[in-house]
Amino acid sequence: MNPPDTTTQAPTGLLAALRAFGATLCEAAGIRGNLFALELREEIERRKAMLVLAGLCVVCLHMALLLGTALVVIAFWETNRIGAVAGLAALFLVLGLAAFAVLRDRVAASPAPFAATRGELERDLEQLRASP
Repeated sequence: MNPPDTTTQAPTGLLAALRAFGATLCEAAGIRGNLFALELREEIERRKAMLVLAGLCVVCLHMALLLGTALVVIAFWETNRIGAVAGLAALFLVLGLAAFAVLRDRVAASPAPFAATRGELERDLEQLRASP
Protein backbone atom coordinates (compact mmCIF):
# COMPACT_ATOMS: atom_id res chain seq x y z
CA MET A 1 0.00 0.00 0.00
CA ASN A 2 1.11 3.49 -0.81
CA PRO A 3 0.62 6.36 1.66
CA PRO A 4 -1.98 8.97 0.62
CA ASP A 5 -0.62 11.82 -1.45
CA THR A 6 -1.06 14.96 0.66
CA THR A 7 0.61 17.29 -1.83
CA THR A 8 -2.40 17.19 -4.14
CA GLN A 9 -4.88 17.87 -1.31
CA ALA A 10 -3.07 20.90 0.12
CA PRO A 11 -3.47 23.13 -2.97
CA THR A 12 -7.16 22.28 -3.12
CA GLY A 13 -7.59 23.19 0.55
CA LEU A 14 -5.52 26.35 0.10
CA LEU A 15 -7.40 27.26 -3.06
CA ALA A 16 -10.72 26.75 -1.30
CA ALA A 17 -9.57 28.91 1.60
CA LEU A 18 -8.42 31.65 -0.79
CA ARG A 19 -11.73 31.48 -2.63
CA ALA A 20 -13.64 31.75 0.63
CA PHE A 21 -11.46 34.67 1.72
CA GLY A 22 -12.01 36.38 -1.65
CA ALA A 23 -15.75 35.83 -1.44
CA THR A 24 -15.83 37.25 2.09
CA LEU A 25 -13.73 40.21 1.03
CA CYS A 26 -15.99 40.90 -1.95
CA GLU A 27 -19.08 40.60 0.22
CA ALA A 28 -17.66 43.00 2.82
CA ALA A 29 -16.66 45.46 0.08
CA GLY A 30 -20.15 45.22 -1.41
CA ILE A 31 -21.81 45.89 1.94
CA ARG A 32 -19.53 48.84 2.63
CA GLY A 33 -20.13 50.15 -0.89
CA ASN A 34 -23.90 49.93 -0.38
CA LEU A 35 -23.59 51.76 2.94
CA PHE A 36 -21.50 54.47 1.28
CA ALA A 37 -24.02 54.82 -1.57
CA LEU A 38 -26.90 55.10 0.88
CA GLU A 39 -25.11 57.73 2.94
CA LEU A 40 -24.20 59.63 -0.22
CA ARG A 41 -27.83 59.73 -1.36
CA GLU A 42 -28.97 60.86 2.09
CA GLU A 43 -26.29 63.55 2.20
CA ILE A 44 -27.23 64.83 -1.27
CA GLU A 45 -30.92 65.01 -0.35
CA ARG A 46 -30.15 66.75 2.93
CA ARG A 47 -27.93 69.30 1.16
CA LYS A 48 -30.58 69.94 -1.51
CA ALA A 49 -33.24 70.61 1.11
CA MET A 50 -30.90 72.89 3.04
CA LEU A 51 -29.98 74.80 -0.12
CA VAL A 52 -33.62 75.38 -1.09
CA LEU A 53 -34.48 76.49 2.43
CA ALA A 54 -31.43 78.76 2.60
CA GLY A 55 -32.35 80.34 -0.75
CA LEU A 56 -35.89 81.00 0.42
CA CYS A 57 -34.58 82.53 3.66
CA VAL A 58 -32.16 84.77 1.80
CA VAL A 59 -34.82 86.08 -0.57
CA CYS A 60 -37.41 86.74 2.15
CA LEU A 61 -34.98 88.27 4.62
CA HIS A 62 -33.41 90.43 1.93
CA MET A 63 -36.80 91.84 0.96
CA ALA A 64 -37.68 92.45 4.61
CA LEU A 65 -34.38 94.22 5.17
CA LEU A 66 -34.79 96.43 2.10
CA LEU A 67 -38.36 97.40 2.94
CA GLY A 68 -37.55 97.93 6.63
CA THR A 69 -34.56 100.10 5.79
CA ALA A 70 -36.62 102.14 3.33
CA LEU A 71 -39.34 102.57 5.95
CA VAL A 72 -36.90 103.86 8.59
CA VAL A 73 -35.15 106.22 6.15
CA ILE A 74 -38.49 107.60 4.94
CA ALA A 75 -39.69 108.05 8.54
CA PHE A 76 -36.55 110.06 9.44
CA TRP A 77 -36.23 111.84 6.08
CA GLU A 78 -36.96 115.31 7.42
CA THR A 79 -35.19 115.08 10.78
CA ASN A 80 -32.08 112.90 10.63
CA ARG A 81 -31.86 110.71 7.54
CA ILE A 82 -28.05 110.31 7.67
CA GLY A 83 -28.19 109.15 11.29
CA ALA A 84 -30.95 106.67 10.44
CA VAL A 85 -28.97 105.21 7.53
CA ALA A 86 -25.76 105.03 9.61
CA GLY A 87 -27.57 103.38 12.52
CA LEU A 88 -29.15 100.78 10.25
CA ALA A 89 -25.82 100.12 8.53
CA ALA A 90 -24.17 99.52 11.92
CA LEU A 91 -27.04 97.26 13.00
CA PHE A 92 -26.81 95.18 9.83
CA LEU A 93 -23.05 94.93 10.17
CA VAL A 94 -23.35 93.60 13.72
CA LEU A 95 -26.10 91.16 12.73
CA GLY A 96 -24.09 89.96 9.72
CA LEU A 97 -20.98 89.36 11.83
CA ALA A 98 -23.03 87.50 14.44
CA ALA A 99 -24.60 85.31 11.76
CA PHE A 100 -21.16 84.61 10.29
CA ALA A 101 -19.86 83.57 13.73
CA VAL A 102 -22.80 81.19 14.22
CA LEU A 103 -22.30 79.73 10.75
CA ARG A 104 -18.58 79.22 11.37
CA ASP A 105 -19.32 77.43 14.66
CA ARG A 106 -21.93 75.19 13.06
CA VAL A 107 -19.60 74.25 10.22
CA ALA A 108 -16.85 73.42 12.71
CA ALA A 109 -19.24 71.35 14.85
CA SER A 110 -20.95 69.52 12.00
CA PRO A 111 -20.24 65.80 11.78
CA ALA A 112 -17.92 64.56 9.09
CA PRO A 113 -19.69 63.20 6.01
CA PHE A 114 -19.84 59.42 5.73
CA ALA A 115 -18.94 58.87 9.38
CA ALA A 116 -20.77 55.53 9.52
CA THR A 117 -18.95 54.18 6.47
CA ARG A 118 -15.57 55.28 7.77
CA GLY A 119 -16.36 53.81 11.19
CA GLU A 120 -17.24 50.45 9.66
CA LEU A 121 -14.09 50.44 7.54
CA GLU A 122 -11.97 51.29 10.59
CA ARG A 123 -13.57 48.44 12.56
CA ASP A 124 -12.90 46.09 9.66
CA LEU A 125 -9.27 47.17 9.56
CA GLU A 126 -8.90 46.68 13.33
CA GLN A 127 -10.34 43.18 13.05
CA LEU A 128 -7.98 42.32 10.22
CA ARG A 129 -5.01 43.58 12.21
CA ALA A 130 -6.10 41.64 15.31
CA SER A 131 -6.49 38.34 13.41
CA PRO A 132 -3.49 36.03 13.55
